[in-house]
Amino acid sequence: MDIEFIKDIIDYGILGILGLMSFLSIWFYIERLMFFKKIDLVKYKQKERLEIDVTNHISIISSFGSNAPYIGLLGTVFGIIVTFYTMGHGGDIDVKIIMSSLALALKATAMGLVVAIPSMMFYNHLARKIEVIIALWEIEQKEQSAN
Repeated sequence: MDIEFIKDIIDYGILGILGLMSFLSIWFYIERLMFFKKIDLVKYKQKERLEIDVTNHISIISSFGSNAPYIGLLGTVFGIIVTFYTMGHGGDIDVKIIMSSLALALKATAMGLVVAIPSMMFYNHLARKIEVIIALWEIEQKEQSAN
């Protein structure tokens, strides 16, 4: 099996997974914001049902945010392994090729962070919105029971 083929599989595989995670994180974030805008608190009689509805999909965003750096790091480790393998079998060690290969391997870690940081910001923003929605529901319930 050709080493360039393995490099491409690692490169496109890891970056593809991270790209998909980024897309889905943005997708679910927007979906949750749209859901929160149209939510009708009056229709919820049980707090548990409200919590189930408002927390839908946020664990996915959190999972992407917490795991993206590890997937990026995995891509970097694979890239470094391939670089060392190439160096060991090549005989001709050119510093420029080594450094460019290592730099390309590190792009996976950078991409993992690019996915993780916004995902965690999305998650934290949604978690706060959920707290506010539930607090508003509780206030509304107290006002209804007082009447």
